[in-house]
Amino acid sequence: MPLSPPVSRRRYHTRKVECHGYHRDDGLWDIEGHMTDVKTYDFSNRDRGEVKAGEPVHEMSIRLTLDDAFTIQGVEAVTDHGPFGVCGAIAPSYECLIGVVIGPGFRKAVRERLGGRHGCTHLTELLFPMATVAYQTLYASRTQARRDAGLPEDEPFDRPKRKPRQIDSCHALSSDSPVVRDHWPDFYTGPDAKR
Repeated sequence: MPLSPPVSRRRYHTRKVECHGYHRDDGLWDIEGHMTDVKTYDFSNRDRGEVKAGEPVHEMSIRLTLDDAFTIQGVEAVTDHGPFGVCGAIAPSYECLIGVVIGPGFRKAVRERLGGRHGCTHLTELLFPMATVAYQTLYASRTQARRDAGLPEDEPFDRPKRKPRQIDSCHALSSDSPVVRDHWPDFYTGPDAKR
């Protein structure tokens, strides 16, 4: 269901974030993110002169290269447009993420390495939807591998010995939800759970 109709209004700003996940021929994974900010009006900028309506105020991209364990093997960051001439100089600092695992503690690791003056607010923010895309990409490939092996997709996920980290990560995956009941019955805590 869409949002309700808005009152009469005028748009001033648009941010677009687009992320893609790729499986490389060498067996690694590339997760790419691209972000733009544009205004609907012209404005003056000390470093760039006049920024025209529709011209990016910010335009940045990041490529994370991951292994199957979600460990970052390579990072490339680029600032094509920023409000200040020095904005792009921080991009090579994002290589400090090599060796970091996308998983629990990822946000903290990013902020410790690239928070404040050690990074770019916009490049750093772009990493978080990219982490979600990494999960969606790698897990989608595992589902495709099940299809290719002729295994049914609708069977419960593999029976883990420990509680999967997805459980209780959102409303749909709460331990008492029907999703957990169907996919991870050993960790289901709803009223009809088998004790």
